[in-house]
Amino acid sequence: MSVTAAASGFVVLLLTVTVVQCENGWDVSYTSTEICAFRGSTVDITCTYTYPSTVNNLDTTVQETVWFIKESNGIHVDLRTDPEYSGRVENLCGNNKCTLRISNLRESDSAVYKFRFTTNQPTGSLTGSAGVTLSVTDLHVQVSRSMKYDSSYWAELRCQSSCRLPDHLNYVWYKNQQKRNEGESYSDYFYSIDRVSCAGKGLKDFCSPSMLVWSQIDWGVSYTSTEICAFRGSTVHINCTYTYPSRLNHLDTTVQETFWFIKESNGIHVDLRTDPEYSGRVENLCGNNKCTLRISNLTDSDSAVYKFRFTTNQPTGSFTGYTGVTLNVTDPQLQVHVRRSTANPSSTWTELTCHSRCQLPDHLSYVWYNNNKPVGRKKYFYLRHFNPEDNYHCAIEGQERFPSPTVYAPKPPSVSVSPSGEIMEGSSVTLTCSSDANPAANYTWYKEDEDSPTASGQIFTITNITAEHGGKYQCEAQNTHGRSNTTLHLTVGAASIGYRSLV
Repeated sequence: MSVTAAASGFVVLLLTVTVVQCENGWDVSYTSTEICAFRGSTVDITCTYTYPSTVNNLDTTVQETVWFIKESNGIHVDLRTDPEYSGRVENLCGNNKCTLRISNLRESDSAVYKFRFTTNQPTGSLTGSAGVTLSVTDLHVQVSRSMKYDSSYWAELRCQSSCRLPDHLNYVWYKNQQKRNEGESYSDYFYSIDRVSCAGKGLKDFCSPSMLVWSQIDWGVSYTSTEICAFRGSTVHINCTYTYPSRLNHLDTTVQETFWFIKESNGIHVDLRTDPEYSGRVENLCGNNKCTLRISNLTDSDSAVYKFRFTTNQPTGSFTGYTGVTLNVTDPQLQVHVRRSTANPSSTWTELTCHSRCQLPDHLSYVWYNNNKPVGRKKYFYLRHFNPEDNYHCAIEGQERFPSPTVYAPKPPSVSVSPSGEIMEGSSVTLTCSSDANPAANYTWYKEDEDSPTASGQIFTITNITAEHGGKYQCEAQNTHGRSNTTLHLTVGAASIGYRSLV
């Protein structure tokens, strides 16, 4: 394991196990397989690649190098074209070495990054399939031990992160913004107004949030989520953490009971494990000040607000997390969200994402359908071109009876004219364009021999008609998946107007 300092002065942890993928001279090797970096910093992810100089008497030349985290339908989405990384990524490539630099890191950047290069050879593309796992973390202060005194707490604190930082990384501790100590842990006496933060030594720019110590060692319950959606027949996990003073009134605190409930009356909280409606369907998975409620074979009647309560040996040592977690047992209510990239003309794509209005578990498997045939099994699906005859929808595996609405390009529009029949000069005529499309189409009207659109919107009204209004009009229907159009011909006579649709 090694620690690498980049140009911006931050430190990341690199697990230096070289990964090599080699076949007939083609290979990609990553400098590291795991990187841990701080939110807001810049990280460099590096690989080297090789290929045979000649194949079948054809000299090999590299045509494209890309880093990506998303791939489906044979499309590898270059991070430089992804709007979520706009202005934050660079490819620094040369001499068979390529470094991906990501700046202003976000927690959402945590992912597996892979490198791919293509050549002029007929089968000359290769992806380094192992990839590099990047974890973006924040430091936070954690209370490991505490004791209550008359007007203060004594507490031992540790600096923690969500991924593994270098073992020898030292920490600097700040109490009320003043440097107080260096080391892996920090112990002191704290009053109700005292705030503490920590940082890696030499990394003050990447400091933990300032924490009010009493808020972590007093009585409390914190829920991971306040709202959860789940499906009928599935299993859900509801999580919380809880805190309490380790010593109070010269008595060590011990937890005597932990349970979840939805019903309470006259000071009695009904443990779900004793409720006949949940018989055989609930478990409490508790330990290390964390407790998870698992409910299986969900039914509509399980929709409720779930609260956690723990009791201790202290005379007043019981506490309930009163906000609770609202569980909705529902259908998926899926929608297809569409996003297009045109940043690189040679690498345009359309991303379809299967989306629900409520928070769903991350481990769910998705199924994509093109014209009702399965074509992909990720939350997202990529297309180079959306063909006019194609339609797409998604579903969650096991919940296929609740598919999303189907999305498709506009069908050829139809145009109606009102009033029909003869229309006298000086009167008005209204053209209405309609096309079957999802998402709904936007409409634009064009008149022959005019460079700019004549009008926009589904309805186009011409008032005080004269002979100059005669001619061909085109209605174009467009949505994110494509466009379609139709043309009609308005004829203007001396005293009346007629129209003829052009197919």
